[in-house]
Amino acid sequence: MPIALERLKKRSQFLAVAATRRKWAADGLVLQARAREDGSDHIGIGFTATKKVGNAVVRNRARRRLKEAARVALRRAGTAGFDYVAIARAATQAIPFERLVADFEAAARRLAPRPAVTQ
Repeated sequence: MPIALERLKKRSQFLAVAATRRKWAADGLVLQARAREDGSDHIGIGFTATKKVGNAVVRNRARRRLKEAARVALRRAGTAGFDYVAIARAATQAIPFERLVADFEAAARRLAPRPAVTQ
């Protein structure tokens, strides 16, 4: 059964993820992550693109590419019970889609919680 994806829509949700200061940057995106506090096993995902990316048309295209990459990548590499924020970069719309998905998966795996080491 695939993990359900929930959209982050409120500014406070985005700020909560950013406050954890856990992020990983790739050419096509920056991915931030935090463990959910509500105890649910859903994955929360939010998308943003600043004006540095381009005009409104370019930003919307970049966000659409991130949404589709997240749909594919988080089902494979996302951690249940985590919120993610994907931030578009200038290269988001220029790099091949397969690479964008690979970057997204690598970022999600990199930000996954590490198992506790017992001695």
